[in-house]
Amino acid sequence: MNALAHKLVRFALRSLIGLVLTAGVGVGLYLLFAYHFTYSSGESVGFVQKISYKGWVCKTWEGEQLRAVSTLPAIPEKFNFTVRDSQVVDQINAHIGQKVVLTYEQHRGLPNCFGETEHFVIDVKAAPEQ
Repeated sequence: MNALAHKLVRFALRSLIGLVLTAGVGVGLYLLFAYHFTYSSGESVGFVQKISYKGWVCKTWEGEQLRAVSTLPAIPEKFNFTVRDSQVVDQINAHIGQKVVLTYEQHRGLPNCFGETEHFVIDVKAAPEQ
């Protein structure tokens, strides 16, 4: 192989490695941003219907809340959520069958390995009685 061909092969290999590293850093920065910055936050009031630890490779706590409705007759809405913290899961389990307020943060654009939903519950408290 002559010197020019050798230089072209080295240039192509370095370019490919640089492209792969740049793409990897870009994906990493995007995930870091999406994971740490909240798109929206809020509260949901209702009865937690289920919470389960599921997933093939990435296990996450996934739950479902039946939102309380103020006017009857109305079809209750389901609120699907993910929980990252096992202490929050314990708080949810302590309030099963009770009306609760779930405080959540919405993180858009995360892969399913972080959770099946965009809504991540960060706090639970008993709903005030009216």
